[in-house]
Amino acid sequence: MTLADRLAAVDTEIADAVRAAGSRPPTRIVVTKFHPASLVRELADLGVRDVGENRHQEAAAKAAEVDDSRLAWHFVGQLQSNKAKAVRRYARTVHSVDRISLVDALAADDGTDLGVFLEIALSDEIGRGGVSATEAEALAERVLAASGLTLLGVMGVAPLGEEPRAAFARLRAVSERIQTLSPLASAISAGMSGDFREAIAEGATHLRIGTAITGKRSTAG
Repeated sequence: MTLADRLAAVDTEIADAVRAAGSRPPTRIVVTKFHPASLVRELADLGVRDVGENRHQEAAAKAAEVDDSRLAWHFVGQLQSNKAKAVRRYARTVHSVDRISLVDALAADDGTDLGVFLEIALSDEIGRGGVSATEAEALAERVLAASGLTLLGVMGVAPLGEEPRAAFARLRAVSERIQTLSPLASAISAGMSGDFREAIAEGATHLRIGTAITGKRSTAG
């Protein structure tokens, strides 16, 4: 299948899942990590407007090389605080805010707003990022008080070995609590290539889909 074929096939599955859930169409973010800038350009020409990266060095270089005003860049990976200001320069949204020090590093009084999602830990897996569900409100309050940040909602990754919909249901419950602090922070970033249907069923508004659209990655580094 070509890139266009894979994109069309995923979009058809998304539409089917949306109809089944009776929900609004989500924002489809194509994650392009480990793929060249040429693939991003091809995606843009196919109508893609939201692309995601999870490593700052690769994301910054790719955003500079593509330099396409049609695209919105989403940072979806774990982010070190010392790289936060640099990510602000090209990203419209950061999906992985999971600690107060990162909120403080991302904040800026520069006349622009960066959209942020709180990454919620949906398991105790070692190496997974995310703030605990019990600490989510405190982190949300820090974002709401920060300059140059807009709290969009919550993000989560379904744990390995668990039925994804159950995990996304927990994420949805955290989302409902966050909305008591900020009613506009209603977005849910959830669902990847293997579980976006379950995410849509639990109210996902943003999907982060890589391999199902881009194909196998060309390199691991």
